[in-house]
Amino acid sequence: MKSLNLLILVTLFLSCNSNKKKPVQHKKEDKIVHVIDFPGDIKSELPHLTSNHNSLMLSWVTRITDSTTQFNYSSLVNQKWGTPKTIITGTNWFVNWADYPSITANNGTLLSHFLKKSSEDTFAYDIKLNLLSEDASDWQTELPLHTDGTKTEHGFVTVLPLKENSFFVTWLDGRDMAMDHEGEHMNHNGNMSIRAAEVSQDGVISNQILLDGKTCSCCQTTAAITSQGPIVLYRDRTDEEIRDIAITRYTNGTWTEPQFIHNDGWQINGCPVNGPKVDAIDNTVAVSWFTAAHSTPLVKLVFSENGGAEFSEPIIISDAAVLGRVDIELIDHEQAIVSWMETEDNTTYLKAMKVNKSGVKSMPISISALNDSRKTGFPQMQYKGDNMYFAWTSIENDIPTIKTVFVPIEQL
Repeated sequence: MKSLNLLILVTLFLSCNSNKKKPVQHKKEDKIVHVIDFPGDIKSELPHLTSNHNSLMLSWVTRITDSTTQFNYSSLVNQKWGTPKTIITGTNWFVNWADYPSITANNGTLLSHFLKKSSEDTFAYDIKLNLLSEDASDWQTELPLHTDGTKTEHGFVTVLPLKENSFFVTWLDGRDMAMDHEGEHMNHNGNMSIRAAEVSQDGVISNQILLDGKTCSCCQTTAAITSQGPIVLYRDRTDEEIRDIAITRYTNGTWTEPQFIHNDGWQINGCPVNGPKVDAIDNTVAVSWFTAAHSTPLVKLVFSENGGAEFSEPIIISDAAVLGRVDIELIDHEQAIVSWMETEDNTTYLKAMKVNKSGVKSMPISISALNDSRKTGFPQMQYKGDNMYFAWTSIENDIPTIKTVFVPIEQL
């Protein structure tokens, strides 16, 4: 009887201590996750974060009416977003939860992009560029990136500063899915491709090139600039419907033949709408991605020390109920921060983790609980100074608004 009473007391003690530990972790996360008030209006969504040597910028779109959309941006000053500025307002845009507009800076010149419908067909839209030179007061808007003229999909754009006075741009291009032999009906049997080009500070397009003639049709592209040149990663598509992550690299004046960074063997007859993310410092490269090969959802990470020519064995970031929607930032040559979405106890969280290339992982932290629907979009992460910044679309009473926070790197 004494033994039974002792067992009950020990059980109660451990249970009480266990219950006390759970809020401590959440309280700690509350202390290290610092909210930055969003400067825009409600009905704002699709945030995109970018940084340069001088500042951190956030872009987003706001629904003015059911048919009118506004593209805005703001810069961070003293941990506060400045007064929003409008790039362009218009109608007939293609606004999609997974294929979002962006803004990028290079030596005082800003380049942004959005998607505009090219016909009444649902999936017929073009990429439009907007350019603001350092000495200009007004944006040049709706500049063309591609001139194929097909009424097909063009999107999933990645833009990076390239040379001192130019940008590198890569995108998915549906021109080969254009028309049948009579030129009257859409041919959906063609292939999605991935292409790249250089855009000057004056908006001149050059060095256009086809990188891969057959890719997954609606997963985000990603790119980085290594010491050797640009690298582009994307979800590929084989004739057998294997949709793993591929890389092509610009080295010695040419683009390499695309190759998988790892053979996951994810065979899926459809697009998972879940692209990879890459970052690079010199020739150190880190890539994170989502796969559900063999019906096992995973978020993975690989490192490369030679500009993406070879990669380490994958590090499993999470094998829980992951949704993917990853992001990655290198903080030095040894460590990266990975973010992803994951469901735990019927609640979905944006999580982040520090990972060393040796495979050592920190304890993940929950940046925020969020909606697991498409309306949440793809959370953004950007490294600047001593902090990691996060942005995502929050759904409150079925109305979108944007949330932004930062976490000190030392706390990750």
